[in-house]
Amino acid sequence: MRDLFQHEIAAYADAHRDRVNGWLHIIGNPVLFVAVVLPLCLVPVTIFGLQTSAAPLLVIPALIVWMAFDLGLGLAIVVTSIPLLWIATVVAGHVSAASVWIIAVTMFVVGWGLQIVGHKMFEHNWPSLLQDPLHMLISPMYVYAKLFVALGFRADLAAIIGKSAPRMSYAQPLYPGEGRADAGPHP
Repeated sequence: MRDLFQHEIAAYADAHRDRVNGWLHIIGNPVLFVAVVLPLCLVPVTIFGLQTSAAPLLVIPALIVWMAFDLGLGLAIVVTSIPLLWIATVVAGHVSAASVWIIAVTMFVVGWGLQIVGHKMFEHNWPSLLQDPLHMLISPMYVYAKLFVALGFRADLAAIIGKSAPRMSYAQPLYPGEGRADAGPHP
């Protein structure tokens, strides 16, 4: 699993170099997560006498895969998933089933809109999961990998996700010194 994860996160990093696109993923990933689990909160399930919904039961396999890929990143996703599942449960418990579906579809469109805008405007490509569906699972791992690396943790991940040269963002200067008063002409 580790080799597969390292290969996939490196490929994912190659398609996600722009900072603005990164921020759009930080916002869009949780929106998409809630959009997917929200309707699942409407399906009651009883397991070993405990009443729950299909949402946590269907998220558990993904959480296991994330932890199998990388325990640290997987646990960070578990910690994030708990409040997102709680939010979905609260929303589903306070609005009609029709409203749940309207909210879920709206969130799905917004979440995907953020992904597409980020990729088309800032990366100049389509979301990578269209070519590799496994990137749907790699996306939240990449967000946490970038966070851990930025905080000075996980040099192993820094080496993997930093191998390719970063793409230029519209917000980044094209030439060294650009934007400074003392910057001379550039080629």
